[in-house]
Amino acid sequence: MRTSRISRVRLISTDAGPIEDFELLAQEHPSLCAEIADACGVCDAVFDVGAWASSRDFRTWNESVETSASDAITVRGAGRDVAAAACEVLTRYQRYVGRRNAASSAPVFDAVLRAHAGLHDCHKPLVRADFDHALDTWQWMLRLDADASLAAQLAALFHDVERLESEADARVEQHAPDYQAFKDAHAKKGGDRAHDALLLAGVDAATAERVRHLVAKHERRGPDREIALLNDADALSFFSLNSAGYIDYFGPEQTEKKVRYTVGRMSADARARLALVRLRADVAPFLAKVLGTAAPSEAA
Repeated sequence: MRTSRISRVRLISTDAGPIEDFELLAQEHPSLCAEIADACGVCDAVFDVGAWASSRDFRTWNESVETSASDAITVRGAGRDVAAAACEVLTRYQRYVGRRNAASSAPVFDAVLRAHAGLHDCHKPLVRADFDHALDTWQWMLRLDADASLAAQLAALFHDVERLESEADARVEQHAPDYQAFKDAHAKKGGDRAHDALLLAGVDAATAERVRHLVAKHERRGPDREIALLNDADALSFFSLNSAGYIDYFGPEQTEKKVRYTVGRMSADARARLALVRLRADVAPFLAKVLGTAAPSEAA
């Protein structure tokens, strides 16, 4: 597993054309240093825009990023496309960026990250997927709200912690006769477990209690702004990081149900962010169907 953070992205225009959408990249990933370069770094994970757009399997890219010793990635292609592709790449691998704000820069957050990692046996594929999703949800939260509170960020990290008990070795959600009731029970148990783990990690009682509430209620939209924020971050992470693995594991019928359920939890702002997400070709039509749009032609 990668031990260093991604802090830089190198953009290489292979056709000498101007790099467009540079502002979008800076807006979505302001904590990164974006450089227009002539060559990639020796140890960089390198993304060719054409290969990235046409690939039907993320596994090779995943391995390239996870094993890289560099703090940078390189994206190269036609100038008109390279920044937009870099934004897609960084969206998929933002868990290696580790963006923070003032609330998550305190020492207690480092203690929580260590405790959270210690709960996950990442030798188990499903647990590793949940660990990556937790970090990714946290990063999506900070993209949606740069001023997210400590409690909201901790809730993002721990929102699916209940799965360590119920779904570490096999998923069972597809068998639930009442899917919403299943998800509500998952959230309630997760809130209790998150509360206890946070107290052990040194989080104050009031914050731990707030996290319990956020996690316990996160499977339904409501008037609480932070629950809505957690819903949006969780949903965006499903599409940007987990949807390909989901359809591989559950198949198309269950995936269509999951996509419909997930979109139903999202705000209009979060739905707009889906334009920044690269979906695999077998997932994209389900989202297009729910949103009533044409499937993205570049999705693969």
